[in-house]
Amino acid sequence: MKSTRFLVLIIATALVSLSATAFAALDSDSYIAVKGGVYSPSDSYDLDNFNAGETTHLDSKTGFAGEVVIGHYFLPVLAVELGAGYFESKGSPAAGLGEAKLKVVPVVATGKVFLPLGAFEPYGLFGIGAYISDLELDGNTDNFSGSTEITYGLHAGAGFNINLSNDFFVGFEGKYLWAEPSFGGDHIKLNGFVSTAMIGTKF
Repeated sequence: MKSTRFLVLIIATALVSLSATAFAALDSDSYIAVKGGVYSPSDSYDLDNFNAGETTHLDSKTGFAGEVVIGHYFLPVLAVELGAGYFESKGSPAAGLGEAKLKVVPVVATGKVFLPLGAFEPYGLFGIGAYISDLELDGNTDNFSGSTEITYGLHAGAGFNINLSNDFFVGFEGKYLWAEPSFGGDHIKLNGFVSTAMIGTKF
């Protein structure tokens, strides 16, 4: 799985770089931004064949989330954004020993609709994504590491930018995602909130 994630990151970086070149050719009104924050799962999940073959319920915990994006304003009120990132979550059983760690590499495309209010730009967003997931289980009787093929999902949310100058901006964004990868027959919902602060530059 490490080699798969490495390959995905290389492809995602190449796509972002190519997108930056393409967007730059469209004149100004393009931007690149770095986002960092938390992923908060809204669903816990059950795993079969974990801890001596018993079904185990794990409570998901909030984890780190980060993303690098490249975007372009096609209109003052409309932008399209491509990004790649990483988020994770841990799960602990309600009873007994063991822990699960879910690691995800998302590659996403997002449309944003802005309400330009001078330096303050609130917006709504909607998009699609491909999620490369890795699940590691550490039980009291057995360990497991599994991966899934690319899982596709949706996300929607809102946020705002504050333009500090013509070239730099900061902001905050919250979005909810829907995706459901499968590990050995166990379906795990990635559904949850991703909340991030960001800093970016326009070019």
